[in-house]
Amino acid sequence: MDSYALLIAATLNAGTVLAIASLGLLINEKAGIVNLGAEGMMLCAAIAGFAAVVHTGSDVAGFAAGMAAGAGMAAIFGVLVIWLNTNQYATGLALSLFGAGFSAFAGISYVQEKMPERPNFAIPGLADIPFVGPALFRHHPMVYLTVLFALALIWFLYRTRAGLILRSVGESPESAHALGYPVRGIRLAAVVVGGALCGLAGAYISVIYTPLWVEGMVAGKGWIALALTTFATWRPARVLLGAYLFGGVTMLQFHLQGIGVEVPSQFLTMLPYVATIVVLALISRNPRWIRINMPASIGKPFYPGS
Repeated sequence: MDSYALLIAATLNAGTVLAIASLGLLINEKAGIVNLGAEGMMLCAAIAGFAAVVHTGSDVAGFAAGMAAGAGMAAIFGVLVIWLNTNQYATGLALSLFGAGFSAFAGISYVQEKMPERPNFAIPGLADIPFVGPALFRHHPMVYLTVLFALALIWFLYRTRAGLILRSVGESPESAHALGYPVRGIRLAAVVVGGALCGLAGAYISVIYTPLWVEGMVAGKGWIALALTTFATWRPARVLLGAYLFGGVTMLQFHLQGIGVEVPSQFLTMLPYVATIVVLALISRNPRWIRINMPASIGKPFYPGS
């Protein structure tokens, strides 16, 4: 039973990374912007967060540095695609490639660095409950804050005027502009917030998930987060469930190895990416369902003067 409790705990931990990044990308796409640079932003945020904790000993400083790195890179991306009307897909890919190279360069001196002693997180009284305690109540506070943020985002998008405006910009920027809303400003704000969340996910990886720095440690999680927004048909609750599903698939490889299942490690490592491809292939069989839920102007440039 203990092994299954550890599997659940590891699933929540791995899913938190994907959930934070995916919710950030969902905010981008609700405003009509596709940012393929998540992987690069997460890598730069990972080294920024790790370096901040090494020098300050504070997780909060690490998360703040990661969010600042992600938001800064997203702001540059936003100016390029929103004001200079560069291609969103090409600019995002360039951002991802830049982030991979820059993080590798900036992180050279941190490969052998050790982080300060890590505290043990546990909810008093609940953490000692057999099975349930180790599975659910011994996580970093960010795990629980991610769930609360997903609920808050649902309320924001579907119960507030600001959320309605954000969605209207993603559906019909021309109509929103005609009503007097600053479409470009709203899109830039959404991109920066989404970048900050991708940065938080990157910092979580290097500070909590695997507290160290190695080149390329994000290992494709930015691309899985991008796929999750489509998998979840742009709904925050489904993003959260999908993140834990993919987190479970990721952790399953270690669980199977731990209980002695003879499966080649290379095959187990492939599981998260195979699952991503299978899910997207299944969803794509019903394009009408995707069109109903997808923001109508996603990926399309907006020209205020036209």
